[in-house]
Amino acid sequence: MSERLRMIIKSLELENFRNYGTLSIDFDSGTNILYGDNAQGKTNILEAIFLSATTKSHKGSKDRDIINFDAQEAHIRTYVIKDGLENRVDMHLRKNKSKGIAINGQKIKKAADLLGLLNVVFFSPEDLSIIKNGPADRRRFVDLELCQLDSVYLHDLNNYNKIINQRNKLLKELYFNPELKDTLSIWDTQLVAFGSKVIERRSVFVDQLNEILYEIHLKLSGGKEKLKIVYEPDVLSDNFEKKMEISQEKDIKFKQTSIGPHRDDFSFMADDIDIRRFGSQGQQRTAALSLKLAELELVKKVTKDVPLLLLDDVLSELDSSRQNYLLNSIGDIQTIITCTGLEEFVNNRFEINKVFEVSNAVVRNIDRTLDHVQLQGH
Repeated sequence: MSERLRMIIKSLELENFRNYGTLSIDFDSGTNILYGDNAQGKTNILEAIFLSATTKSHKGSKDRDIINFDAQEAHIRTYVIKDGLENRVDMHLRKNKSKGIAINGQKIKKAADLLGLLNVVFFSPEDLSIIKNGPADRRRFVDLELCQLDSVYLHDLNNYNKIINQRNKLLKELYFNPELKDTLSIWDTQLVAFGSKVIERRSVFVDQLNEILYEIHLKLSGGKEKLKIVYEPDVLSDNFEKKMEISQEKDIKFKQTSIGPHRDDFSFMADDIDIRRFGSQGQQRTAALSLKLAELELVKKVTKDVPLLLLDDVLSELDSSRQNYLLNSIGDIQTIITCTGLEEFVNNRFEINKVFEVSNAVVRNIDRTLDHVQLQGH
């Protein structure tokens, strides 16, 4: 893909975001390293980029928790080059109001209008535990990626979540006002309509991911394992309505919605063994790495573009063979990597285009040879 047509993030400006008062940083179109001790602000830069792409924090943080403690609002300004043209994304976070978003100075009303301008794949140490963690983490992985790739899914999922909240609120109110029970069916109908679309899209997504995942994992495991994701929907779209009727009394009793895609899960089968339950930590981590690399390839395939890759202190969590596989997979992707030291890059003779030192929310561009930087880092 030509440099001119590649999608890249050119620069980022922050104001009152997390521990930053102000920050302006220019990125290279290749590999960028942010290095420094823990809790200095490296991950906050990646979080700001992810927010610019998806309107959401990769941590699930609320806007009010992202804004600098001493301020009432924060600003993120991201300059993105796409199809040879520069675009500016402005994000205005407020403690007591919903965020404001503008593209090239024009306000947008819904998150879907932002999607596709900047596609991002985020990889953190928490992702290495996605397979052994609870179902909520696996659903979140699927939802974060699908919401970037499919604006219809984003719309359906948002509506489904709103209806779940409204229905649960009503279930609690029924204890005091039983006469409201007749209104439950209104929410049930909408829940089934949007929930069925969520189920069907998740099923297609898993099939798409499996097509790519198989080959990646086979290579990563040295030809030893064949990995497959199995979607485990809590309910199927064709019997969703019936099950809602059956579970209504139970839901009223426990004051919450007991069935639906908000209870889905995904298993990971390596040669018919569920590694979520029976795999070693090494197997689970290799599978998680395969999953993220498959996500990267799927984004390329669906968007016909190269996404931005954000690696948040992941290399220190991987052994040398998995490090090498990951670094060799990056290729022509613009990458921003956080780390506490530069040894892994020096040892791998990995090409770095720009190095930044991050210390106490101050970011310095280090313009020296890598060997010298590595020595300074000790």
